[in-house]
Amino acid sequence: MINPEIASHASEAVLTVRFNGHQLGRICKETLANSDDALVERIQQAYPDFPLHLARVGHEWYRLGGVIKPDGSRIASDLNEWAERTFIECGQNFHTLLDYCEEESFLGTRHKGVTLYLVARTGSRAEDFVQIEVDRTQEVADRYLIDVDNPPDDLEELIDPLNPLSAEPFAIGVSRYTYRRKTEVALFMNELGRHRVDRHPAQRFMDDWNASSAGQDGIFCRYWSVRLNQHKGRHGEQIMNVDVVRNQKRDVPRLESPEAKKGKALATLISRFDIQAGYPFAWFFYMVKGQVSPHVGESVHRDLMKDYDYLPERDATVLKRWVARPYLL
Repeated sequence: MINPEIASHASEAVLTVRFNGHQLGRICKETLANSDDALVERIQQAYPDFPLHLARVGHEWYRLGGVIKPDGSRIASDLNEWAERTFIECGQNFHTLLDYCEEESFLGTRHKGVTLYLVARTGSRAEDFVQIEVDRTQEVADRYLIDVDNPPDDLEELIDPLNPLSAEPFAIGVSRYTYRRKTEVALFMNELGRHRVDRHPAQRFMDDWNASSAGQDGIFCRYWSVRLNQHKGRHGEQIMNVDVVRNQKRDVPRLESPEAKKGKALATLISRFDIQAGYPFAWFFYMVKGQVSPHVGESVHRDLMKDYDYLPERDATVLKRWVARPYLL
């Protein structure tokens, strides 16, 4: 298993720690979660050698919280543990537990959160960056523990009902930052490659970026970050996977159908797309991500075969390699 606190340089023999997990955790804990820019600034002050920016904010997620009284006073921080313990204290009589919850009008809470993805470039290659993940959470009370008119059938349904009785939501305490992990992406990709015979599609994506005009003119982690997955399989083996995720919040640029377009018309089409995306050869990477039709790549390749020369040589080489062995992410 990769130790996420170990960093790699362009030379695998040289290992340095660029960001310290314990310090990152302390900074997150001490920073009020009312401005993500302030968090980035505090981490940047601690590590001035590596320009840091907030690449993207993930989708909102929820997890179970605790138990409170209607006046907001806390009964328990862990709803699951409280329910199981209180059930035992009620003599393992479920109806006694329900009567207790009804009498006290207990509310259940949940933690509403998003994950922030901060990145810092550490080298010239696409994979040369550190990704720091931080959770921003807020505990919210928004449901009664039980619905008297439709009581739960068992402990599991009490803890996490499909159709809870809603209450007027209100926040419990303040929003918080919690450090999740940091990843040296170059090291992760190197380790990922050791467990595969062929190149992982995400590594091919980065290889193509490095070889293309995008890699000459653009900074990969400004436009893309990664979604990592590490877990143990049923036999204890380490299973690793990675996806490349677009950072930009704005809509994907539109690319008209390339059918019946060739030569200058097609060149104008993809050039306009690249300008909107912000870097050269962008249409290719959007295509590999499934956000542009592969027919665009096929049409451009047909033009290349007919001696239309509107792609830089390095981009033409990348496209020809993709046509010979297509892949998608």
